[in-house]
Amino acid sequence: MSLFVGLMSGTSLDGIDAALVEIDAESQPRLLATRATSMPEALREDLLRLCQAERVHFAELAAAEDAFSRLQADAVAQLLADNGTVPERITAIGSHGQTIEHAPWGHDGGPAYTLQLDNPSLLAELTGCCVVADFRRRDLAAGGQAAPLAPAFHEALFRRPNQWQLVLNLGGFANLTLLPPEEVESDVIGFDTGPANVLLDAWHARHRSGRFDVDGAWAASGRVNEALLERLLSEPFFHRPPPRSTGREVFHLDWLGRHLTGQENSEDVQATLAELTAMSVALGVEMARERVDAPPATALIPCGGGAHNRDLLARLARHLPETSLVPSSDWGWPADWLEAGAFAWLAWRRLEGLPGNLPSVTGAAGLRVLGGVYAP
Repeated sequence: MSLFVGLMSGTSLDGIDAALVEIDAESQPRLLATRATSMPEALREDLLRLCQAERVHFAELAAAEDAFSRLQADAVAQLLADNGTVPERITAIGSHGQTIEHAPWGHDGGPAYTLQLDNPSLLAELTGCCVVADFRRRDLAAGGQAAPLAPAFHEALFRRPNQWQLVLNLGGFANLTLLPPEEVESDVIGFDTGPANVLLDAWHARHRSGRFDVDGAWAASGRVNEALLERLLSEPFFHRPPPRSTGREVFHLDWLGRHLTGQENSEDVQATLAELTAMSVALGVEMARERVDAPPATALIPCGGGAHNRDLLARLARHLPETSLVPSSDWGWPADWLEAGAFAWLAWRRLEGLPGNLPSVTGAAGLRVLGGVYAP
């Protein structure tokens, strides 16, 4: 039995998720404990500014990275203290870092890149644990999108005999995984479908109090603006075949603003954004099925923060009537902790010399061992 800690901070920038994961003798992951550490508002504002900046000073990047890495170390210390676990028992920490920009097609004709702020050397120094980090760039070097990486973990947790299944992560952005039955020789398919919470949260924060729309209640109070929805869905990303991934570089409030006339009711825009997420997921499901000639999936397993959005789940159910929405907790893993768990599992894969990517998902030239190792 080996113990790993997975650390994840997503595009919503609401905090650090830390998961304590056991990998047993049969190589099966089991979630033992979790800890959510809120992002200090000043750091969140700094990171958001960096995500949207045209130019930055190296000192700004260094300061944000230092503060972020120290917050990660605090999250690990709190997680271990809560569970009476000493750092010496941890085989490794898997640290995703904080994505600042993700450009797998490059920018203005330049090379492909993905940038996560992280200082694994400092994290190893502060925690006394081995750290595995920088998971994405090895896949990128092999011609892949470097995202999403979670589908390999979804396969390890949720693939079963006799049923096609979907796993849908609803974080800042939505990514979809289509899992074939164990007995079917078919690729796992996975890709980003578009925005999930990133626009919903930003629009809500602009017009209401609080960072997010609890249960999607505000979206449910509005009416979908069909003309606006059509304009939003004209974005080329939604019609690009996989492999594909995206981020704040494409979808942000300025992007939304370019499609607004200024005459819309704010709650109707929120409803339209929720419908955009549901429709883009449904389009993604259709694309995934077409790639492997799959029947309708038996179940869709929602995870991430959006798994708690009742309005969004209701919209998804309407768009996918042949598929049941099944809580991930029914499979033994809470919806909020799949991504942190994935990076604990990817750290284990790295130390075992096992590949962590799926070429059928990212488009990489082949299987690759992901991440760099930083000794304590």
